[in-house]
Amino acid sequence: MITADMSDRAILHEIGARISRYRLNKNMTQKQLADKAGVSVPTIHRAENGSSIQLLKLLQILRALNLMGNVELFIPDIAASPLQKLSMNGKTRHRASRAERNPNKTDWTWGDEK
Repeated sequence: MITADMSDRAILHEIGARISRYRLNKNMTQKQLADKAGVSVPTIHRAENGSSIQLLKLLQILRALNLMGNVELFIPDIAASPLQKLSMNGKTRHRASRAERNPNKTDWTWGDEK
């Protein structure tokens, strides 16, 4: 199970192990998966061993394993709140707002003061 408290490396390792299990469940060699995904065998090997690979190559591997439907679960679409829709007049947001400054708060100190 992948959890938020896992390190990035641990998550990559778990994803790689899952890719390997799916490949083996489909009785495919790394070469067969590489050919079907349009990537190199070393890319499959790196992915399965938990090394970092390009996102595009990960998508190609997932597509070859018929796992693209799971990408929707990975980062689900988010709907704007009704108030946000009203204030945006149907437009799509493209930027984050600037952080509001509190004029009464100072975030600096003199010398050794705390």
